Amino acid sequence: MRKTLVVLILASILLVPLGRVYAQNNHNVEPRLFPFKLGNEVLYSRYHHLIAGKRVGLITNQSGVNTKGESTIDVLANDPAVELVALFGPEHGIDGKAAAGEYVESYTHPTLGVPVYSLYGPTRKPTPNMLEGLDVLLYDVQDIGSRTYTYISTLRLAMEAAKECGKTVVVLDRPNPVGGEIVEAPVLEDRFESFVGIDNLPMAHGMTVGELARFFNREIGADLVVVPMEGYTRDMIFQDTGLEWVQTSPNIPDIDSVFGYMATGLGEGTGIRQADKFKWIGGPGIDSVRFAQLLNSAGLPGVRFIPEDRGSLGGVRLQITDYHSFNPAKSGLYALAYARQLTNFTVPKSGSTIVMFDKIMGTDRVGQWLEQKLSPQEMERRYKDELEEFKRERQKYLIYGYIDRYAGKPGQVGVVVNNVPLYLDAAAYIDNNHRTMVPVRAISEAIGAQVDWDEGQRLVTITHGNTVIRLWIGNQVIEVNGEKHVMDTQPVIKGDRTMVPLRFVGEFLGMDVEWNEDYRLAILTK
Repeated sequence: MRKTLVVLILASILLVPLGRVYAQNNHNVEPRLFPFKLGNEVLYSRYHHLIAGKRVGLITNQSGVNTKGESTIDVLANDPAVELVALFGPEHGIDGKAAAGEYVESYTHPTLGVPVYSLYGPTRKPTPNMLEGLDVLLYDVQDIGSRTYTYISTLRLAMEAAKECGKTVVVLDRPNPVGGEIVEAPVLEDRFESFVGIDNLPMAHGMTVGELARFFNREIGADLVVVPMEGYTRDMIFQDTGLEWVQTSPNIPDIDSVFGYMATGLGEGTGIRQADKFKWIGGPGIDSVRFAQLLNSAGLPGVRFIPEDRGSLGGVRLQITDYHSFNPAKSGLYALAYARQLTNFTVPKSGSTIVMFDKIMGTDRVGQWLEQKLSPQEMERRYKDELEEFKRERQKYLIYGYIDRYAGKPGQVGVVVNNVPLYLDAAAYIDNNHRTMVPVRAISEAIGAQVDWDEGQRLVTITHGNTVIRLWIGNQVIEVNGEKHVMDTQPVIKGDRTMVPLRFVGEFLGMDVEWNEDYRLAILTK
């Protein structure tokens, strides 16, 4: 091997960070080890081969810009290696100006001369005719982290259409602005699936659009590639990226509207409504002071509720005090529960047709709980088990892990591949031979390799380009393109995960492997 672990640890003292993202956490600003890049920028630094020489269609809107504010439409149009043949706009149109629910027409782009297909007009799913002239369908739209925000529904329908038409889907990943750790509310039931609830997700799903695409693909099986962000970790919210917020839709002009969306916008049909672009919630008959007292006494993290009347309506204004700990979806459910106690509003009920309230909730149980005037704490208890099951299921589809979590902690190890801190559903660790052991599937997926398992031989085969690596459980022999080498450790099965030595696998796949002792990180680059 090119370097021993001892040499690498010494070298790590001289390791110069590749760049920094500044993480804002209340009053503290922490430097991060790796530069932040959006998926649309990583497309050009590492994944340009996916679009070079291809006829490309792009699903986007005004939010599809890079860190310099350049539109992905313009970047592709000015790329001589790419033929941009079609654009697709989600709800609100490609410029984001149409009102919620407003029909959007298709048209021809005035300067590019390519069709701009509306996916919020006669169809919400790309038709075979729309996809006929392209090889690759790109997706670059900023989401806001809620199941009901329809851009992710457009993504899922586009993936289904691409699968049916044999097209590749490439998702240019973007941050979940409310973070990757808040997962909250009942999980959508199949009966209540709609365009504001396209899959079995809770209201706050805690995933990026790339992770959502992987989750959607469990049922679709599309030819999917997610171009990841670099320097993004699960604990980051939008403010940590250093990006300027671009208005994603008419009622989401700024980051406070993003965080308020799930906290104030869940009362469809109840009379409890949002105002000031999701920064206020209230309704008729509400005593603003009492409403604020109930909410503030509930101990909801990261927020204070300020009593504020708006004309004849009583309500509260959200004052977010800690964006990292604030849980918008939980706050929204608490607000509805307390509003029901104060006003006894009529709860919409589904019959032969599903009412919008139940579509938004993904279930009719929340309506039933409100009718029973259950406390919000009891409501939480009743959906706790299904939410925990969803959290376990979603682990398979997560891309991004952490960095600071491992810093200086013996026995804990993080893994970074091409500036992407990985989420590992089985913890990496250092074995008795001082080798970092990682789950083979996670590391292989991160570098675009294929993994096969032969139970009879207890054999792992990793294929990446022209390189084929074979490892046997409990055996120090590693075979690379038919040539045998002997390692000083061996793969093992721990729990239900196959763990392999990162350094041997990484270097035989042509990766440079570094070790950062300060952060307890194994860093692979190519």
